[in-house]
Amino acid sequence: MKTTTALSLLAALPLAAAEEKPVVAIYDLEGAISESGRPEASLLGGLGMEATRPLTLFDLTRSLKKAAADPNVKAVVVDTDDAELGLSQLQELHRRLQAVRAAGKDVWLYTDSLGNGTALLGSAANHFTLMPEGDVSLSGLYSESMYFKGLLDKAGVVADVIHIGDFKSFGEEFYRTGPSDFAKQQQEELIGGIFDQLIAGISEGRKVPAEKIRSLVDLGTFTAQQAKEAGLVDELKHRTDFAAAVKAAYEGAKFDREYALPDLDGPEISGMFDIFKLMFESDKSKAGKTDYIAVVPFEGEISNESIAPIRTQILKLLHDDHAKALVLRVDSPGGSALASEVLWEATDEWKASGRPFVVSMGGVAASGGYYISSGADRIFAEEGTITGSIGVVGMKLVLGGAMEKLGITTHATQRGKNAGAQSMFHPFTEEEAKLVRDSMVQVYGTFKKRIEAGRGTRLKGELEGMAGGRVFTGKRALELGLVDELGGLGEAIAFASGKCGVDADAIKLVPEPKSPLEGLFAPPEKPTGDEIVKMGRSISPVAEAVTAALGDAKLAALPKPAREAVSRVLERIESCSDSAIQLIGPEVSIPLK
Repeated sequence: MKTTTALSLLAALPLAAAEEKPVVAIYDLEGAISESGRPEASLLGGLGMEATRPLTLFDLTRSLKKAAADPNVKAVVVDTDDAELGLSQLQELHRRLQAVRAAGKDVWLYTDSLGNGTALLGSAANHFTLMPEGDVSLSGLYSESMYFKGLLDKAGVVADVIHIGDFKSFGEEFYRTGPSDFAKQQQEELIGGIFDQLIAGISEGRKVPAEKIRSLVDLGTFTAQQAKEAGLVDELKHRTDFAAAVKAAYEGAKFDREYALPDLDGPEISGMFDIFKLMFESDKSKAGKTDYIAVVPFEGEISNESIAPIRTQILKLLHDDHAKALVLRVDSPGGSALASEVLWEATDEWKASGRPFVVSMGGVAASGGYYISSGADRIFAEEGTITGSIGVVGMKLVLGGAMEKLGITTHATQRGKNAGAQSMFHPFTEEEAKLVRDSMVQVYGTFKKRIEAGRGTRLKGELEGMAGGRVFTGKRALELGLVDELGGLGEAIAFASGKCGVDADAIKLVPEPKSPLEGLFAPPEKPTGDEIVKMGRSISPVAEAVTAALGDAKLAALPKPAREAVSRVLERIESCSDSAIQLIGPEVSIPLK
């Protein structure tokens, strides 16, 4: 049972007629903030049938923008204690709250604990309140990378990996027990750059010298009172006192927990009539009759399966004359080289229509994630976005050992010298490895051509010096000309609006997020009229072998970070089933709590 919070106390205040009352918008953020609004399915477990659909960054950005412009909104109140926000999301929300402040409104933020993320977000508030006995863990950044060679050994799986680019470290987690020197160097640069951004953001927002914040970080632990004395927070109060202060400041106001946000609860089902109604409404066309800017999110690994709905959506938008601009929100470490090219081609078709194509990079847009972004008219990245990783990896996961553990042996018969190159039962021979490397060189060349064609003279220097698998923060990528501006989804939409002449409020997140229950009754996706063949997917038996080696009980017993890491590894293994040649960046985990 959830405990009563200051925000629920505020929401319980008596309300009168809403039209004439000032408004205080309340944002009680919980869990992960989705990019697409699609419920996540894990390879370690299936989807549930919850009625709700996730809150998206698109929802929050649109709501906060409206709150800043609405003269009736006097303040916003934010609680992020239960939120799981990535750095790019924190940086975007930080700017949106700054815009609320710039519009002459108050921003109140309450927290039980002061960590990296809450300190950065709270620096945008003019009423930043910490619990008097609250936990203070502003102790810097600590990142751990996991290596799975031992796990694959238990499953009888061997990773045969070929790299092009010294810094292209993807795959190391499968065949090493620790990072290479190049990977260590890259990790140091990324963590250092992001740490500097956090310190600078907090320093600027709280008007506290960066040196003082660094000295507090190096203390390791300090008290809530010390945090107040240092100027990191404004007040120390319990939640009930915080709620009373807000109530007193805006007596008679409407405290709105759903201000300009969509209904996340989904349809109310109380009988068969409601089910029939949902089926009927799901089958109706919702084609708009007014011009709009389409925001299409792509998140996760790039594979045939993951890009198929995004590609279909872009091709559908091509046939919609009311879709005047495309903003592609990319939050992906990359994946299959072939699938990256297929999605790039869909964006190229859009560009050929003459309508603006803008990319907003999320937490990561690396390797294949950068590939699909490279053709945009304008690329926006957060300072802390991880991007680049222009390089190629060839990988085959060999199952021979796993089969032997099950008592299965094989005998091969072939015609054609290299017919068995992609066999799962033996590593690459020397000749096979050369063939794969030659193909990788071709893919690497195409990758660079896509970037050179898309970026042109905006690149500041020779591309090869930025390639080789090197990974950059968004701030560094701007200096190199790999991106055009620092900003997030809001800035990308504003730019698209200026280019196409459509109001920045006329935006649609497509496909429209649905709860699992609504999705159950939605009609199946159909190819557009000019599509002759649909995309398929390959299923990797390697992921199944690793899961079988662990067993459900062992998976369930893993701590949450390890369980999530294994899930991501299995997703990466799935993406490798589409193509032996991968455009994928390294796994970088940077907790911000």
